[in-house]
This record gives sequence, structure tokens and C-alpha cells, in this order.
Amino acid sequence: MSEPGSLVRTLSGRQSAKNYHSYVITEVGLAIASGRQAVGSILPNDAEMMDAYGVSRTVLREALKTLEAKGLVEARAKVGTRVLPRNRWNLFDRQVLGWIQESGPDTAFLTSFVELRDTIELQTAGLAAQRRSAEQLRMLVYWQNQRSQSATMPEPYALAEFEFHRILCEATQNPFLRAASALVEFGVVQAIAPRLTAGLTEFSSEKEPHYQALADAVGHGDPPAARAAMTAILEQDKRWILSAPAPDAA
Repeated sequence: MSEPGSLVRTLSGRQSAKNYHSYVITEVGLAIASGRQAVGSILPNDAEMMDAYGVSRTVLREALKTLEAKGLVEARAKVGTRVLPRNRWNLFDRQVLGWIQESGPDTAFLTSFVELRDTIELQTAGLAAQRRSAEQLRMLVYWQNQRSQSATMPEPYALAEFEFHRILCEATQNPFLRAASALVEFGVVQAIAPRLTAGLTEFSSEKEPHYQALADAVGHGDPPAARAAMTAILEQDKRWILSAPAPDAA
């Protein structure tokens, strides 16, 4: 679940692991994100985990190293592998965000996330209006059209919306904003998930005028108008994201 679009694809159901290594990473990562493996607890020993997941010691060790690199666990000699608190997790990592998404983020997490999303997306909109290339503008228009055409299909619609935002990030010419695509994708998914839960069957029209205004502002090189249109989009999404029922943090 590390490539762009992988978070969107979870809207249609959990994605199967590609191999034993990714299977162990996903199972342990999700157990930690959901709180089933509590913060501060020690993971079972190698023999128990090898038996539970049906993998070799080599596969298990590599999986645990990956989880350690993502900040979820820490291995200590004579102690074992301990689950770290969320403030140590790499929350810019697409897999980590995917596990949080699947386990159900709590309200405090979502509130913090929308604060960050506002900062990233507003800056992105303004810079994209200043710096976009002709090709990036063409792709922006293409994905705006795809949003409308796939309005009744949740996953294709969400992918089109994510690509629209991803192109904006690319258009900023800022490597840090370009690298924020996982957060951007997480925002799109969190905005559409409660709409699905509410039974919506059409997803485009609610924000269509704002997306059109945003595409037009970027095309005309008008940063203030681009930020204003993005603000309207974010405000609508925020109402859905923060009104969605979420479990308390484990």
C-alpha cells in the first residue's frame, strides 16, 4: 500500500498482500494502528510470530525492520520489540495512513489532520496558480472532467479527485509539497468515506463549482482566486470528515 492510489483502492475493500513480507507488515501494522497491539506492549517472540503468520525468521525480521523504520516499533536487546506511541509513527507514510484509515481514525486525529490539510492544500493552490506548466494545466482539466464523468462510481471518482490534487502538488515545483501526496490522498479518502456511509450515490456536483473555479484560477494564474476556491472545497470536506462517527483512540 505504498504507491499513489493505494489508499483510494481501499474504499472498495481491503487489499490483499502481494507476498509474505507485505502480509506480515500489514497484519502487524494494522494490529498496532487499531490498538489491538497496545502502545508499550511487547510483540510476541519470533517463534510465536513465525508460527502465527507461517513465515520464516528471515521474512519476519525484515518485516519488523520495515515497521521499525516507519516508527511503529522499536527492538531492544533482552527486552523484545516494543510498540511505540503514535507520536513516533511516520504519519507521512502511505502505509501507516492506510492502517489508520482501515482501523478508523479517532476524532482528535482527524481534527489535527484537517488542520494540516488546510495548510498544505491552500499553499499548493496558490503556488500552482503561479508556477503550473501548460501540460500540468491540461492534466488538471483532464482530471476535473474525470471527476464529473465518474461521479456515481466511488473509487474512480476518488482517484480522479486525488489525481487533480496531486497535479496541483506537482505544479507547485516545490519538492516538499510534491512529497505530500500521501497526505493529499488520505484527505480525499477521508472526505469521501463518510459520504459513502451516508448513502450518497453522486459525489461530484456538491463541489463541482469550486473545482471548476479552482481549475480556472490556476489556468488564469490567479493565486488569490485559487486559494479561495480551495478554501470552499476544504470547508465542505471538513464538515463531512469531522461529522463522521469515529471510535475513541485505543
